[in-house]
Amino acid sequence: MEDFRRAYSRLCAAGGAAPQEAVMRRLRGRGTAAGGGRLDLSAQSLSLETCGALGRLLPGGAPFAELALSDCGLSEEGAKLLLDGLCSNTTVKSLDLKGNNLRTMGAEALGELLRQNKSIRSLVLEWNSLGVWEEGFSFFCHGLGENNCLRRLDLRNNQINHQGAGELAAALKQNASLQELDLRWNNIGLLGGRALLNCLHSNKTLKRLELAGNNVPSDILKAIAQAMDHNQDRQNILSETQNRAYILSKEIVSLKDEKTKQFLDLMDTIDKQREEIARSGRMSAARVSQLQEALDEQHSIMNSLKAKLQMTEAALALSEQKVHDLGELLSATKQEQTSMAECHFTELQKQKQESADREGKLLRDLSAASEKNLLLRNQVDELEKKCKVQQDQLFQVKQDLTNTTAELKLRAVQAEERLEMEKRRFKQSLEDVESLRVKEVDHMTQHIEACERSMQDRIQRLEAVRIALEEELSQVKAAVLTERGQAEEELIKVRNQARLEEQQRLEHLEEKLRLMTKSRDEAQNCCLKQKQMVAEAQAKVNQLSLHADGLRRRLEELQQDLNSKEEEKVTEVNKMKVELQEQIGHLQAERTAQDGLREKIAALERQLKTLSSNHREALLDKESEISMLLEKLRMKEADISRMREEEAQRANFLQNAIMAYVQGSPLGTHSSRK
Repeated sequence: MEDFRRAYSRLCAAGGAAPQEAVMRRLRGRGTAAGGGRLDLSAQSLSLETCGALGRLLPGGAPFAELALSDCGLSEEGAKLLLDGLCSNTTVKSLDLKGNNLRTMGAEALGELLRQNKSIRSLVLEWNSLGVWEEGFSFFCHGLGENNCLRRLDLRNNQINHQGAGELAAALKQNASLQELDLRWNNIGLLGGRALLNCLHSNKTLKRLELAGNNVPSDILKAIAQAMDHNQDRQNILSETQNRAYILSKEIVSLKDEKTKQFLDLMDTIDKQREEIARSGRMSAARVSQLQEALDEQHSIMNSLKAKLQMTEAALALSEQKVHDLGELLSATKQEQTSMAECHFTELQKQKQESADREGKLLRDLSAASEKNLLLRNQVDELEKKCKVQQDQLFQVKQDLTNTTAELKLRAVQAEERLEMEKRRFKQSLEDVESLRVKEVDHMTQHIEACERSMQDRIQRLEAVRIALEEELSQVKAAVLTERGQAEEELIKVRNQARLEEQQRLEHLEEKLRLMTKSRDEAQNCCLKQKQMVAEAQAKVNQLSLHADGLRRRLEELQQDLNSKEEEKVTEVNKMKVELQEQIGHLQAERTAQDGLREKIAALERQLKTLSSNHREALLDKESEISMLLEKLRMKEADISRMREEEAQRANFLQNAIMAYVQGSPLGTHSSRK
């Protein structure tokens, strides 16, 4: 408010006029309410400069919501400036213009205010004689018809006749926001009352209409009161239905928000699960790639072994050629064979011991393979490699001795049977533990079976070659002894390398199996969690569906209540129609009686107009006489004051003369001596 006061003083100074002290006191002191929402300038004679300054400050926002300008003696131009400023104001809710004697220009400014302003809810225009100026009042009514925010309008003592009431009725037909209208102590009469009653058929928002002191018949007043009650009931029902609809919409919105939150939570959990599944898929893909790399390494090893077999076949071909060359030397070697038999027997015993040790090692390896059931594929490959190595050793040993070959055959058959038993056990364990890896295992088993078949075919071929060569080995033992030592040294090296590679591969595969089991357990846990979350979501969805059904039932009940109320309204409306028809019949009967009264009323109105004009002239005469009497009173008061002053001067002169006489007399001298 202090800023508003400063701006007011600044605008007054800019206009070359001093700000009014009364306005400044109201702005500085208690002119506003405790909350700063009211500016009370009632009974303050506002000048044109003050009105212009306030009109410039009012557009936009103002620091008060109520503006009281009653009995301010506003001029036409001042009122227009103030109302033009209020046209674009957005904070003033209540405006009081009581007793300002607004005329045509003020009425037009009020109509423009009602047309443009969207914030004023209450407007007080008591004692303004707006009905006298027909053009201005019609413009005011047009603005009222276009207004959609005003709630209360006070038009008491405005000399509104039946024509003005007709203009108001036309405005009320268009207006859809006004709820209270006060028209007491006007000259509406019968015609104006009928016009207002007719407009209430289309206006359903007006809840209070005061028509006391307007010479309106009692039946019209009763009909208007009934219409007001009907509008009040309708507004109450509409407010109740709107409140219920608002509450239901709030509940529906809250339910929708809860559903959306739950849906978003579900989507978040699903996204997390998808991310976890994708993560596990990546891990499994990485592990599969590692396994594929291991398989590729095994394939490369198989290829190297195939190359070694080809080399051995070439060596066998060379040995056949050597056999042909050495056939001539057999006769000489027969004599040496007897001497070498004893040495060979001792070597055979050593070889038997070595083979027994080898069998123990093989049994240990087989027991380790049986404990590690999950690594059957790799063990099968390793065992096949061992079998190949053993076959190579057998080939080399068979070249030395025919007896050891038979024992090695039996042991190889036993080892194959054990391998088959372990394969069966491992297959059973894979079916129980790794159901998810069945396809890969089938693929690998097929590949292994194909490899086994190819290896068995090769073994059969080699056995046929071995049988053919065994007959010739007996002849070339002496020549092969020297080569056997070299071959044994190479075998020892190869065995050591193979053992180291097998240990490294077993450790690597064990780590891979551990990782695979961990990933499988994690995937199972994730699946269980997802199932639990899905079950909880389904339970929540069921609860929400039950709640929605309850709300639907409640809506149906409310609709039934509304339908019953509408039926009651229809019955009441029918009753009202019947009553109105009866009243119309009575009114038609009364019209004939009222037609005669109309002529009398017209004559009386003429007499009233003449009397009012005479009364106005008499009032003007009396006002002039009062002014003359006031002037005479002022003159008499001036004469009385002048006479009082002369009497006071005479009294002073007399007192001074008496004092001088007393002092000049002998009594005065005697008293002075005393």
